[in-house]
Amino acid sequence: MTNSGTDAESATDPELSDDAMGRFPVPAFEDLPEDLQDRIAAETDRAGFTPNVFAAMAYKPSHFRAFFDYHDALVEDTALEREEIEMIVVAVSGVNHCYYCNVAHGALVRIYADDPTLADQLVANYRTADINDAHRTMLDVAVKLTERPTEVERDDLEALREVGFSEEALWDIASVTAFYNLSNRLAMFAEMRPNEEFHTLGRE
Repeated sequence: MTNSGTDAESATDPELSDDAMGRFPVPAFEDLPEDLQDRIAAETDRAGFTPNVFAAMAYKPSHFRAFFDYHDALVEDTALEREEIEMIVVAVSGVNHCYYCNVAHGALVRIYADDPTLADQLVANYRTADINDAHRTMLDVAVKLTERPTEVERDDLEALREVGFSEEALWDIASVTAFYNLSNRLAMFAEMRPNEEFHTLGRE
């Protein structure tokens, strides 16, 4: 963290939870490169706690940078609403049974959709969730790309166009889906654990 040598700043350094993941060691915050310290400290200030994915990905700094750079591009340069991005993440993570992403991004669905029950519906069975036809089509394609990628056809893209998604949005739906399939598999392989705080965020 920039100028982290003072006592006041050192006292507020984030602590990376040892149980952020079960199968690889979690590095100490003070041993990380300065740019990772800065990013983790900023996220901790914003969220009020350090999401365990930051602690886990810090195991390999070059991968941390690439992972979060792509994440940032997906949520900042997009034709989708943030609520839609998080809905895709939770539906994909639901069919992949990714505990970390179901819980962490379930909290984000609740926050961005301002709906305390939607994430639970999406995890259990997005097809019966209280969502509109456009979002159901969006999730149909995302889940098909997750479970049966060789079966994705032009008709799937046309279905998205017919319910109102732009060409850019089609690309973004696929990109979010692909990225979180990667994230799910890495989280499951490393046995990443969601922070307790995620379980209750956005439920009231």
